[in-house]
Amino acid sequence: MQVISLSIATKSKTRRSAPRAFPRMARVLLADDNPTSRLTLQTVLEAGGYRVDSAASAAEAVGLLDQQEYALVLTGLAMESPEAGLKVLEHARMKEYRPATALVHSWRQDQGSETPAGPKLLIEPENLPELLSKVAQLIGSRALHRFNRRPLVRR
Repeated sequence: MQVISLSIATKSKTRRSAPRAFPRMARVLLADDNPTSRLTLQTVLEAGGYRVDSAASAAEAVGLLDQQEYALVLTGLAMESPEAGLKVLEHARMKEYRPATALVHSWRQDQGSETPAGPKLLIEPENLPELLSKVAQLIGSRALHRFNRRPLVRR
């Protein structure tokens, strides 16, 4: 099981620039009951070119999995129940197309504190390339696995 962790800072400096057009890439399902975490990660993934559908609960995520194919399913662990995220991943893995799956964990590091806490989220800009690289790696390795498992067609 893959776990993607996001470190949290308490302040940010943001520079605005003209939006750049990127070709749309793989579709990602993001399930997290924390609206701040979900919106932040969705924004980062969309800025990286991914098509993102988001769900605020495991039940909503399962419904989306039944309606659409996803290259990657990212979910928080505890939503409406302590193991709701695992149920989302289990449902995703039962799909015939078998998307890549990973748990997402976010936390805030308070000043003077070294331990994860609280639901605030701010992704530090220097971590964005690493995050997007990990997402691409998950999608790419799953696609390669699917390609290698397909039956050979002889003509």
